[in-house]
Amino acid sequence: MSVADPIELTRDPSIDTSIDIESTTTVAIMAEYDDVTAAAHAAAAVRNAGFKHFDLHSPFPIHHVEKYVGIRMTILPWIVLCGGLTGLCTATFLTHYTMAGEYPGLSNFSGYQFLISGKPFLSTPAYIPIMFELTILFSAFAAVFGMLFLNGLPMHFNPLLRNHRFKRVTDDRFFVVIETSDPKYDEAAVLKLLRDTHPLALERVED
Repeated sequence: MSVADPIELTRDPSIDTSIDIESTTTVAIMAEYDDVTAAAHAAAAVRNAGFKHFDLHSPFPIHHVEKYVGIRMTILPWIVLCGGLTGLCTATFLTHYTMAGEYPGLSNFSGYQFLISGKPFLSTPAYIPIMFELTILFSAFAAVFGMLFLNGLPMHFNPLLRNHRFKRVTDDRFFVVIETSDPKYDEAAVLKLLRDTHPLALERVED
């Protein structure tokens, strides 16, 4: 459906008239292109116009796409670093607390003195494998759950997946999609901006 056309809900005459048709909400405006250069330039125009909630969809990776879409450096490495340091500190505390003997003021919550082959109770080199393993474990958890959080996953459904035109994104079409949740969204301004990029088609994405 072209965005210039009015949105009308119809009912099949054979359907019981007591059944209501669900109302739809426009969640984005989608522009279709058949050339990667045109789609990249359109994305750059949208970014230069100040939009933040938009995306460029392509059937293959586009080199240097971040400069067109304005993708910023992810903070995921810092999340992983914090997770690794947390694991290291946790392992250091647990090993030294449980193996290094009694601590003044902790009463019955002191550690346990296990004499192993005559080695000293407070032996940091002996705890390095445990410290290493917990550092890796906490880093892995931080990487996985941080990635899911930053990407808004799990996302069980996206209205784009119901759009018939969008199905060609895995074949030979490119799409620039501007979400209505963008603070700068104004339908008239968005239509003018995208029409100036000469797309093959403009369409509302409804949910």
